Amino acid sequence: MAFWQRLREDITCVFDRDPAARTVFEILTAYPGIHAVLFHRVNHRLWNLGLKWPARFLSAIVRWLTGIEIHPGARIGRRFFIDHGMGVVIGETAEIGDDCTLYQGVTLGGTSWNKGKRHPTLGNNVVIGAGAKVLGPFKVGDNARIGSNSVVVKEVPANATVVGVPGRVVEAGGGNDVRREIARKLGFNAYGATPDMPDPEAHAINQMLDHIHALDRTVRQLCQTLREAGIEPGELRLPDLNGCELHSAACPQDWSAPDGASQNAASADRKTQASV
Repeated sequence: MAFWQRLREDITCVFDRDPAARTVFEILTAYPGIHAVLFHRVNHRLWNLGLKWPARFLSAIVRWLTGIEIHPGARIGRRFFIDHGMGVVIGETAEIGDDCTLYQGVTLGGTSWNKGKRHPTLGNNVVIGAGAKVLGPFKVGDNARIGSNSVVVKEVPANATVVGVPGRVVEAGGGNDVRREIARKLGFNAYGATPDMPDPEAHAINQMLDHIHALDRTVRQLCQTLREAGIEPGELRLPDLNGCELHSAACPQDWSAPDGASQNAASADRKTQASV
């Protein structure tokens, strides 16, 4: 039962993080990231049972088939997704938390030939962009984001964004929580786009998210003021952001007008025109 539950979670997380995914059959047959993770679970169990050579041999076959190299000794959490996957390398003592995402060309490697812990530990909900290298036995905190082609050689705090060579923190702490929540609800995870980066496109996107939130709040307040003045603004239902709690918390007024709003709005329009 646990196997099927984990498999169902893996398939669901692909649908959540890859808009190109269309069917379960396609994911099971055409996604090398899923194949690598499924075989790693088998190889990891063999490794823990002391069957070191069979585990390494099978992992080498999986590497040949998928282009993804995961050492059977690595520990991987739930809902782990490798998108595209070619060239991903995960070392023996690497540890990966739940809900993490890696893109192609990522390396979780070591910087020492000594035995023992020499690979990074990822917290939960970590995103690592294409081509990034995370090297050394340090912790990458929960919700951290590492930009594409970055080289990270020291600890990353939780909720931070790291870019560059060597990697540097360009956004620490919570950042703009409102912007991040709207972006998440819209299905946009700009793990390398922060206001401190010299990227005009990222800056424009961040400004757009701020503008959406401000405009949404202003329109709600205007509608509430119109209702208090006896003028019904009419039907103002907008597409839902997956039941975003942010909007209901910030603006408790509902978009939907009460029953008979369309008739009241038409009556109000006629009265306004008559007075004019």
